Amino acid sequence: MLFVAAGSPATVFALAPLATAARNAGHQVVIAANGDMMPVVASMGLPATATTDLPIKEFITKGRDGKPVAIPSGPDEEAHFTGSWFARMALAGLPPLEELAERWGPDVIVGGTLSYVAPLLAARLGIPHVRQTWDAIDADDIHDGARTELAPDLPTLGLDRMPEPDLLIDICPPSLRPAQAAPALPMRHISAVRHDGPLESWMYTRGERPRICVTSGSRVAKNSYDENFAFLRTLARDLAAWDAELVVAAPEAVAETLRPELPGARVGWMPLDVVAPTCDLMVHHGGGVTTLSGLAAGVPQLLIPKGAVLRTPALRVADQGAGITLLPGEDTPDAVATACRELLEKPGFRQRAGELAAEITRMPVPAQLVPVLEQLARN
Repeated sequence: MLFVAAGSPATVFALAPLATAARNAGHQVVIAANGDMMPVVASMGLPATATTDLPIKEFITKGRDGKPVAIPSGPDEEAHFTGSWFARMALAGLPPLEELAERWGPDVIVGGTLSYVAPLLAARLGIPHVRQTWDAIDADDIHDGARTELAPDLPTLGLDRMPEPDLLIDICPPSLRPAQAAPALPMRHISAVRHDGPLESWMYTRGERPRICVTSGSRVAKNSYDENFAFLRTLARDLAAWDAELVVAAPEAVAETLRPELPGARVGWMPLDVVAPTCDLMVHHGGGVTTLSGLAAGVPQLLIPKGAVLRTPALRVADQGAGITLLPGEDTPDAVATACRELLEKPGFRQRAGELAAEITRMPVPAQLVPVLEQLARN
């Protein structure tokens, strides 16, 4: 079974539970992703192969001609743009995966939400393709952008349209699924994250003060391209003055910069699957995997979506009463402080978050989906 992630750790973390379950059932499993994600795949204990040596940034910031492209800010435009660069990344990854398939011969391909190389490769090989969602983001508009980008290439691939998956596996809890969502088999979200060392006792122990976790995801970097760094830095500085225990989840390169500025906080890469259940509040960028990790732990969340495609799922969490969402322009320091106090002081948010956590717990675990993959491969 070939699992196809993409160019960020979150895409690997989302596929790792089902890939691990398949491997534990005795199947040969390989995870494909961008070259710089090979250490992340290896940290999951799974065999890895590179789709392209280029990092995800290259496809976001440059077009097919290698020239810089402008990143739009409107919701519809950003969704189509996201589909276009994921499609360009798919085309770059197709030749290496065709070579792998020729030598190794997968029987079924499981691609992540936007892993468009997965259906292209499966169609060329004549084998089943399964799409497994990475998170709770509705990707229909993103798919439209990918179809437009790939339209000129499909005839040369022997296709007249973008292939649809033979099966959709969705880790979005039923309460958050859009009414018009395509039929899918549900699967429980498992918070698979990289563990860089032994656990420290604070990670799984609640303190006397409320614990607030601030994060901007696993891909945040200290550079001009990623505005998430400034977002994370500002949030952490503002909340550091509170009478609360502040934990800032960030890659080590970012943590090294933030630690001197936040002497009373715990800052660094930390396993959210362990830390989240000890938190009273999570404040973050609205990333899909981060959001589901918080929901699975039953933690109220303040979502400040950094990206147009993240707004709708963030608003759904707020509509469900499990958090508060502040859209761009609404996230003033006063509004953030007011929202945090409300989330900490009003028990209804934690109660509703706990109900969603229980809903996630009732969903089938990855091991229960492996027989479905086996049946597809036999057919």
